Amino acid sequence: MFIEVIKSKIHRVTVTEANLNYIGSITIDEELMDAANLIPYEKVSVVNNNNGERFETYIIKGERHSGVICLNGAAARKVQPGDVVIIMAYAMMEPEEARTFKPAVIFPDTATNRLVYQ
Repeated sequence: MFIEVIKSKIHRVTVTEANLNYIGSITIDEELMDAANLIPYEKVSVVNNNNGERFETYIIKGERHSGVICLNGAAARKVQPGDVVIIMAYAMMEPEEARTFKPAVIFPDTATNRLVYQ
């Protein structure tokens, strides 16, 4: 038996763009993708803290250090620039593996969408 668990999470980033006239997806700053263990074309769930919308899409790699979080295509109707979102990816694994698995969870600065190093 497999269960689905959180694999990666970008907690609270600010939407910088919404591009309705694109074919679909979410563009994410490559630095954030690397830190959260996400790859291009990976399926993600997006939760909009401002309006409660929840939807799924796939990732497109954005320019490193740009802070870009852009919802493209139909998903652009579910956000506004300035909205704060949470981006999550899940993985299927055996319960035994899930008990010890540690997801990649990052907490960028919501003003800049950049990683905060301490």
